[in-house]
Amino acid sequence: MCGRYRIEDKEDSKELREIIETANRRSAEPVKTSGEICPADLAPVLANSRRLAPTAFAMRWGYTLDGGKRLINARSETAATRPIFMDGMRQRRCAVPATRYFEWQRAGGAKKTKYAIRPAGGALFYMAGIYRIESDGPVFTILTREPAEDIAFIHNRMPVILPTERVTDWLNPACAPGEILKDAVLDVIPERQQGDEQLIMTFIEE
Repeated sequence: MCGRYRIEDKEDSKELREIIETANRRSAEPVKTSGEICPADLAPVLANSRRLAPTAFAMRWGYTLDGGKRLINARSETAATRPIFMDGMRQRRCAVPATRYFEWQRAGGAKKTKYAIRPAGGALFYMAGIYRIESDGPVFTILTREPAEDIAFIHNRMPVILPTERVTDWLNPACAPGEILKDAVLDVIPERQQGDEQLIMTFIEE
């Protein structure tokens, strides 16, 4: 999983528009409404309210580490046993809306080939995430897994993409996360992008 994903606030994306509007109402700082989301950006994210109702919140991407770098993802296979992620897996799960995520093929040399990747069906999808509360507010990280066969040539990890019908279950702390992760969407389409081949690594991939 690389360091950017995209949201597109189109006129026909009512679901995403409502998420963005709700997150903005709850935040003192405006979230990004469209375009590429980078580490440290304030983005709209779904999580449970105190009444255990799925609600949109503004969260910053990446757990803050010593030195100012951000931990932007967590391996789904080990997150439940790592101290930094255990609480998130137990009771602070979130779903990150996106319309594309980006990955760079590391083929050697200074340049890398950029791909936009999306599920085969539907424009809006949700990546499985967890979050924690830091001094400046909530921050999230995105769970990753082994890649689908069709994109393994690009990178050895991909985000966990939740089936639409499992998003509510993922947010519910009463549901076992391991069972939901087994249902991850693997039918994805890579689209090669022109330009923007350089990637400055200002974050940490787990």
